[in-house]
Amino acid sequence: MIYLDNSATTFPKPQRVRETAANAMMNSANPGRSGHSLSLRASEEIFRARKTAAALFNARSESDVVFTLNCTAAINTVLKGILKSGDNVVVSSLEHNAVMRPLEAMKSSGITWTEARVYPLDNDRTVDSFRRSINSRTRMIVCTHASNVWGIKLPIERLAALAHEYGLLIAVDTAQSAGVVPIDIQDSRVDFLCAAGHKGLYGPMGTGMLIINGSTVPEPLFEGGTGSNSLSFDQPEELPDRLESGTPNVSGIAGLRAGMEFVMQNKPENIAGHEFMLIKRLYRGLSGMKGIELYLPEPDPRYTVPILSFNFEGADSETAASMLNRRGIAVRAGLHCSPMAHKMAGTLERGAVRISPSVFTRASDIDRTLSAISMVRKELN
Repeated sequence: MIYLDNSATTFPKPQRVRETAANAMMNSANPGRSGHSLSLRASEEIFRARKTAAALFNARSESDVVFTLNCTAAINTVLKGILKSGDNVVVSSLEHNAVMRPLEAMKSSGITWTEARVYPLDNDRTVDSFRRSINSRTRMIVCTHASNVWGIKLPIERLAALAHEYGLLIAVDTAQSAGVVPIDIQDSRVDFLCAAGHKGLYGPMGTGMLIINGSTVPEPLFEGGTGSNSLSFDQPEELPDRLESGTPNVSGIAGLRAGMEFVMQNKPENIAGHEFMLIKRLYRGLSGMKGIELYLPEPDPRYTVPILSFNFEGADSETAASMLNRRGIAVRAGLHCSPMAHKMAGTLERGAVRISPSVFTRASDIDRTLSAISMVRKELN
């Protein structure tokens, strides 16, 4: 099987990730709850992971790194822990349902959202679109760093500057960019960075992070035991305890730490360079085929991440992906939990076939994929 669904989750995981996660499961216990060596070992492992994340994203302190179940949990923590009745949020026209479903559910609480259109390859128009979408009730900009469907990258540094110009907060969904695009949270001035652990950071599934870069801290989604200040019924005020109740996923966080170390050793820019070489190879192969629909120009690191979505003329994406699967090619099809991105491109009715490589993908894998696509195209015709 040639696996090209790395935007959903990277596979395979680096050997060190598998080994580190297994070792943590076998040699540690509940962190911060006991004084015995197994508990202390778990606490040390989580602290190491926090320090690694702080170094990778240049957080102010390891205490600003909050571990979550996934990127969706981080986004929900920000939205539901910050917004109040009457607040407005500006989102992009590329948002994942991890942003849109919480906002839609919060309409009953008096929260509204405004869509800012993204203009591919034109950051000036995109920033101006966000500016025009801000109104007197706007409290926050919430946007993806890169579309999980089209790979379109938003200028988050400029959007952060725009947000702060108007006294707003900004939260960024980095599910498709963390580990592939170098991100400096302090330099970008993003207030809340939400990250998936299992994608470009090569950690296990069921891991994620929220990194806070400012004085505004979300209210907890839930309260409970933190192993600190146990005499009080009140939730601790200090980070990360305020947002980390209950027993953490020690083995998953340990594996995530190993994944982040793998990314730091290989460098995000080098990983991106490898993946862009592959995705451009794919694009050029597809652009020479009849019966293939491409929706954007050739991927460009200035404006995109290495993701490519396309369609077969006259066929729905799910059928095409199933036919590729029978030929040993694993891709993603459908709406990718991002109907807004498909609405923008006019593919809402049929979705798209998405291909996303990883650091482990080879040029020969892309060539075999192009061959399989050609066979599927002929069969469909």
